[in-house]
Amino acid sequence: MGSFSIWHWLIVLVIVMLVFGTKKLRNIGADLGSAVRGFKEGMREGGEKAAEGAGGAPQVTANTVEGEVKAKTETRA
Repeated sequence: MGSFSIWHWLIVLVIVMLVFGTKKLRNIGADLGSAVRGFKEGMREGGEKAAEGAGGAPQVTANTVEGEVKAKTETRA
């Protein structure tokens, strides 16, 4: 009772095709495919930019600047 047979899925598919129509389902599939393709291209470009940015990052030196606060000044407007 908990699992569906192939006949249940075929009936659901026929009902969905009758409600939405094959043209609309084809358009939804094409839109979904182009969205996935754009996402993959964006991830690829993001990885390339991260690799380029990592090589050009400034190096941090071990020099420390020490200082002392002598007085706290307050300005009131």
